[in-house]
Amino acid sequence: MSGFPDFWLHSGPRTLALLPLSWLYRGVMLCRRLAYRFGLRKRHQLAVPVMVIGNIFVGGTGKTPLVIWMTRYLQSMKRRPGIITRGYGGQAEKWPQLVEPDSDPYEVGDEPVLLAQRTGCPVVASPNRVEAAEALLHQFGCDVIVSDDGLQHYALARDLEVVVIDAARGLGNGHCLPAGPLREPRRRLRGVDLVVANGGPSWITHYYFTLKLDKAHALSSDTVCDLGSFSGSQVHAVTGIGNPDRFFAALRRFGIEVIPHPFADHHPFTKRDILFDDELPVLMTEKDAVKCTRFADSRHWAVPAETVLTAETERMLISRVRAGLDRFRKRHNHGKTGADT
Repeated sequence: MSGFPDFWLHSGPRTLALLPLSWLYRGVMLCRRLAYRFGLRKRHQLAVPVMVIGNIFVGGTGKTPLVIWMTRYLQSMKRRPGIITRGYGGQAEKWPQLVEPDSDPYEVGDEPVLLAQRTGCPVVASPNRVEAAEALLHQFGCDVIVSDDGLQHYALARDLEVVVIDAARGLGNGHCLPAGPLREPRRRLRGVDLVVANGGPSWITHYYFTLKLDKAHALSSDTVCDLGSFSGSQVHAVTGIGNPDRFFAALRRFGIEVIPHPFADHHPFTKRDILFDDELPVLMTEKDAVKCTRFADSRHWAVPAETVLTAETERMLISRVRAGLDRFRKRHNHGKTGADT
């Protein structure tokens, strides 16, 4: 299950039929963006830098690994980053929600819990990014905000925009919703600070990262083993991410015989989804595992992924992050000077 129709990748008759609606959608998005640009709608400027990692493609493109990398880099600079995220899939009755490593992913969303586990920094989830950011500043005194997604959340001013695309899918058929998979027209990429591809180089950008799979962690114990130990074995591979085929292909490169079980991105897993009438191992991504731990047994394993940037991509990302911090500092100092005069 890919989570979206095939004609979003390859244009066909349905694409043409939906183009008028796509043009209308593009017009609405343009008017909305211009309203924020020219002050017709209020844009909230925080007292700390804001760095957005988002996309223009509907669904998952692999932003979370880059959010983790950027947060860790900021921590290495002795900064105090906090992460804001929408909490997609969370069913909490009120927002914003402070996310802990042991928070209920069905309440706050799977990605926020994973971010809290992997980064150790404060995470707040809310559909309203401004409220989430203000909660971080009030409770934790963060000195920089990293926004997981939120490229289209123009109510929150930002100092850096990084867009992640899926190297395999690119921009699909290139059309906006509903004729295609794009949230904004492709020309939106010209205005961001950096475009990075997940999975390899792309015609859109030569900056990219890959995800390295190496270990498997048992969900019901502290056991950790090499992923290669499953080589030559048949396993069930269960995942609810934006591009499940990438996970299945990565497992097959270890010589693992995969029985694929793809679900939609952010799927609310139940016990029935991951229990099978055999004793075969069941492998899943970390994001899926945070929702399955409560009903897992000795057959279930999480496969964490580590972000591997090319040297050129890492240099460019570091350069862009530092430029964003400098941009904020100059604007902030200018604002104080203006207030003093």
